[in-house]
Amino acid sequence: MRSIFKRNQANHKAKTTEQVFLKQQGPNLSKPTILSETLEIIRKNTGNSTDLIIRQFQIDTADVSIDAAIVYLDGMADSTTIMDSLLIDGKETGIYRNATSDNLIQKLKSSLLKVGDIKTITDMDSIHIAIFSGDAIVLVDGSAESIAAGVRKWSERGVTEPQSQTVIRGPREGFSESIRINTALVRRKIKDPNLWLETNPIGRISKTDVAIMFIKGIANEKVVNEVRIRLARIDTDAILESGYIEEFIQDETYTPFPTIYNTERPDVVAAGLLEGRVAILVDGTPFVLLAPALFTQFLQTAEDYYQRADISSLLRILRFVSLFIALFAPSIYIAITTFHQEMIPTPLLINFAAQREGIPFPAFVEAILMEVTFEILREAGVRMPRAVGQAVSIVGALVIGQAAVEAGLVGPTMVIIVSITAISNFVIPSYSLGISVRMMRFILMMLAASFGLFGILVGIIALVLHLCSLRSFGIPYMSPFGPLDMEDQNDNLIRLPHWLQHRRPRYISQGNEIREKSTQPKPPEP
Repeated sequence: MRSIFKRNQANHKAKTTEQVFLKQQGPNLSKPTILSETLEIIRKNTGNSTDLIIRQFQIDTADVSIDAAIVYLDGMADSTTIMDSLLIDGKETGIYRNATSDNLIQKLKSSLLKVGDIKTITDMDSIHIAIFSGDAIVLVDGSAESIAAGVRKWSERGVTEPQSQTVIRGPREGFSESIRINTALVRRKIKDPNLWLETNPIGRISKTDVAIMFIKGIANEKVVNEVRIRLARIDTDAILESGYIEEFIQDETYTPFPTIYNTERPDVVAAGLLEGRVAILVDGTPFVLLAPALFTQFLQTAEDYYQRADISSLLRILRFVSLFIALFAPSIYIAITTFHQEMIPTPLLINFAAQREGIPFPAFVEAILMEVTFEILREAGVRMPRAVGQAVSIVGALVIGQAAVEAGLVGPTMVIIVSITAISNFVIPSYSLGISVRMMRFILMMLAASFGLFGILVGIIALVLHLCSLRSFGIPYMSPFGPLDMEDQNDNLIRLPHWLQHRRPRYISQGNEIREKSTQPKPPEP
């Protein structure tokens, strides 16, 4: 981990934080001083798009009337704000009568205070980015500068309940597709000036706003710099979802297991930031990335911290048990029924033999047929419209259950094994980890069919070695289990009460490790 950070820091020693994170997107063309030439370039580069609005007018100064124009995209900019704050104030109130050609831009900036976000730009690339981001561009003839006014307004989905991470007790608000709404949801929960936000566009064509959010003094500065460096390396046409970012910046290791956590819950992101993690927000998606990520993090839910510690610990243990059932149940059944029948009690073995009397397939083929059929039904249930989803579930239950057994294709025991495996897989909170378990389950089934329990044991050893070799931004993926750290075991397999969690995870936050200094409150005396 230290060697990776030292190498990256050495390669980027001469760059500042902003230079590392901000990447130039092609050649930079200066804005012409003549208004007509600027408008012609904008029209040509946009192909005379019909939603491009160019409103030309004149500003009367003490010397002469100066041509000006406001350029914006219909549907992305608030036309009401443009008319009220830009055109009326600038043209009808006459506040520019004492202005000259030299100080007109400054007069415009001082008079547009009704618009919160105002910045001066001098190149055509920045003008195009601002227009297609929803800003209004104020152009003045004879000036090399232009003003970008923040008047963005478009139709967007409001704050609704998360669909992928539901809870019984806890907040019901989830992220939306607007990055500004998402940052506001996080800031509502962490009202601290040390919560820093850095936003820059990524993608040569899409120029998608990508932001990193962290708490200064709690987050590991090496991890923050590593996130900046990896984001700066991205050179692609478009970023349409946070999954693009996840593949670009994850550690270069071929693995089916996720090494970056994603969530659509603001409270989960806030909790991750308070532990020292870095949040990556992408405009256009409700899923926010958290880095670094640990294996145990994918088996935890936000509700674990809203229930009592004993209830949360019991549910976490149940999830770990469900993980092992979802991973090993079919392979253990195949190994025992194929190679190790002596491990089965005699009455149960006779029952199994009677059930499989008319089945033409071995246990491995039987399990593969059932698992593949269930995977098809699961994918169909996800993709089908909600109106026909219930019909798919009914047909699937008939096909996998009664019809398959009566046709003599599979045994009743295999139906039970596949069912409990599927239900256990649904207990895993993280959808990405659930997919990884489904993939590994087929590999273990093949090993069990080839070598029995010995093959499963070899698969377990290989799986543990692989998990222990993974890193997430230099942090060991299996920490604090491997390497073992007893001081960080207060919030992994079990959760201790909040008043006993004095320190943040040491592998995540290597700066300010103290979470709280109080002890358990004493009960009042009778």
